[in-house]
Amino acid sequence: MQKPMVFFDGNCPVCSREIRFYRRRRGAEQIVWVDVNSCESAALPPGLDRASLLERFHVTDRQGNVNDGASAFIALWRELPGLKLLARIAGSKPVLPILEVLYLLFLKLRSSR
Repeated sequence: MQKPMVFFDGNCPVCSREIRFYRRRRGAEQIVWVDVNSCESAALPPGLDRASLLERFHVTDRQGNVNDGASAFIALWRELPGLKLLARIAGSKPVLPILEVLYLLFLKLRSSR
């Protein structure tokens, strides 16, 4: 098993603020945090380029699966003890599609700035 990896846009003020929140949580030291804007290309997951990683939030889990969008948040929350219940609720069939729609709305707002 590998450490989970979080790929984030360090140039996005909202994203950076949220990542700071997660990095202060218990369990965050077991996660590799990668600012896609400033990392070496070798740090990117196979098959994904920098532009793709900047378009949506991505997290690789302990099995090496790449999750993006709302599923990526759930993968991250599963790794942080204080957020595991949230991950279980958010990952349920009725909730996940709603979270994905909300995430897409956030992306539209973010790109309009």
